[in-house]
Amino acid sequence: MTLDAEFETLSLDTERPFTIARGTTRTVEYPLVRIRDGDGNEGIGGAAPTRHYGETAATATAALPDLLDAVEEIGDPHALDRIERRLGELFRRNPAARGAVSVALHDLAAKRADLPLYRLWGLDPDRAPETCYTIGLDDVEAMAEHAREAVDRGFSTLKVKLGTDRDREIVRTIRSAAPDAALRVDANEAWSRAEAVRMADFLADFGVELLEQPVPADEPEALRRVYERASLPIAADESCVRLPDVPAVADRADVIVIKLSKCASLREARRMIHAADAQGLDVMLGCMVEAQPSIAAMAHLAPLSDYVDLDGSLLLADDPFEGVPMPGGEIDLAGVGRPGTGVRER
Repeated sequence: MTLDAEFETLSLDTERPFTIARGTTRTVEYPLVRIRDGDGNEGIGGAAPTRHYGETAATATAALPDLLDAVEEIGDPHALDRIERRLGELFRRNPAARGAVSVALHDLAAKRADLPLYRLWGLDPDRAPETCYTIGLDDVEAMAEHAREAVDRGFSTLKVKLGTDRDREIVRTIRSAAPDAALRVDANEAWSRAEAVRMADFLADFGVELLEQPVPADEPEALRRVYERASLPIAADESCVRLPDVPAVADRADVIVIKLSKCASLREARRMIHAADAQGLDVMLGCMVEAQPSIAAMAHLAPLSDYVDLDGSLLLADDPFEGVPMPGGEIDLAGVGRPGTGVRER
């Protein structure tokens, strides 16, 4: 079989500046991969590089020629295990670049089978949880207005970014603005151990259902202490990057967060899900601010997860692709109606 692969980098603006404790995003540089077979099928993949994991759009695109040469050399989109091993041998890092290739290959393989990806995996679309909608850091009243807008659009679960000197005010204000919404909080490593413990009690009093990455990932004992003393579930995001991290956080978290831009492939994401299940951990599927090629691919794993945070494409001013419908947060896999991940250009 002959495969032909190419890539480009898209520059995607956010709908509004998206701010977390580490900084603000206004434009996303998004590597996009296309892999074609000789029968007219095309797989589309992408992933969002992040400096926090040692990758930029420039380093991702620098790696992609060698990655795609390896794909063309192997020449079989169904040889996913062999290709994944080869890509890992070429680049131990560059998870977003490898993730984009993984998505394109899975999309192509499922299209060749004329099946949506979730059906190729044998998953039940009715078991997909709803995705939350993320409220980035901003002026407190602006955050409250964003929360109201999200609820008006049908989202029943909001994820609130914290990590400022006004965190309590933010939570009080958003809870008042969205009294019936389920709330989750993400501090993005911004708090000390003592502050995280105090905030966990405060958040529990306001009905927050989950606290994500309250302390720095390089302080595992701090995460353990927060987990032991917190009165609500703790999720490990930056502390859980790849498969070996799953058992390592099993005694310091209730939930792991899996992102394509961290784990480098859909196959690794599935391995992490099964490892989490073996360790008694829940799973959240997460994302960066990114377009539908990577969002849709992860959405096909939603039936295996407990929580979903796949709103990244909803934060863009204009996503050039459509994929898995998510009206009001519902992940409508059965409504895709197309083979593969369901992604196509608008």
